[in-house]
Amino acid sequence: MAFIEAAPVQKFIIGLILINAAILGLQTDADIVEQWGTLLHGLDVVILCVFVVEISLRLVVHRLSFFRDPWSVFDFLVVAIALVPASGAFEVLRALRVLRVLRLLTMVPSMRRVVAGMLKAVPGLGSVGAIMSIIFYVSAVMATNLFGEAFPEWFGSLGASAYTLFQVMTLESWSMGIVRPVMEVYPHAWLFFLPFILIATFTMLNLLMAVIVNAVQDVQQAELEHAQHNITAKVDAETEVLQQELVNLRGDMKEIKELIKQRF
Repeated sequence: MAFIEAAPVQKFIIGLILINAAILGLQTDADIVEQWGTLLHGLDVVILCVFVVEISLRLVVHRLSFFRDPWSVFDFLVVAIALVPASGAFEVLRALRVLRVLRLLTMVPSMRRVVAGMLKAVPGLGSVGAIMSIIFYVSAVMATNLFGEAFPEWFGSLGASAYTLFQVMTLESWSMGIVRPVMEVYPHAWLFFLPFILIATFTMLNLLMAVIVNAVQDVQQAELEHAQHNITAKVDAETEVLQQELVNLRGDMKEIKELIKQRF
């Protein structure tokens, strides 16, 4: 257990993940594969074998508790996918080999905290997403009714309006590409687009970021409290041991005093 989770071993695994990521990237270049394909494939197999040994050792150490840890299950699935022969019906799995790079998310604590924070933020993100959906729906209906006749390509249907408004929300060529042409026909169209941008882009997107940041902070706080609890428990255990040793020492001193009194 201590060997598997030792810092040098963890750094070694992280280094292999980075090397494997580089190999998978190089294998997408036909010229490089033609010249170095055999070597790259050999290195890929060796690294995969190391990953298999690592996962196997963790399974032996943790046994069934291994599958109670979501991060361990993720590592297991990513490595297992790489072991499936990528031929025939499983040809699509060849593209999924790059998922091994995602093991960095489980190996690097800072990345793991961010991912945990994002997962914890899912309920809050769902609420914000529902509000954004309502805003998009109302805005798409309004835009279709207001601008659909003159600009059917952008606002001719509810779906087209929603897509166009999504482009406006991302601020991708929204002014010269969409709003100004619309304003040439409807001079007061800015009364619709500016409030939409203020609400959808600057308010709702910032609210999404706030939910994620708050969730990451909660995860960090939980980890800090857990670490403090472990330290406190360790200190309490050491204090209890010292107290027991003091009691034993006092008993020994008492026995020594009684022996001295008996002699003298």
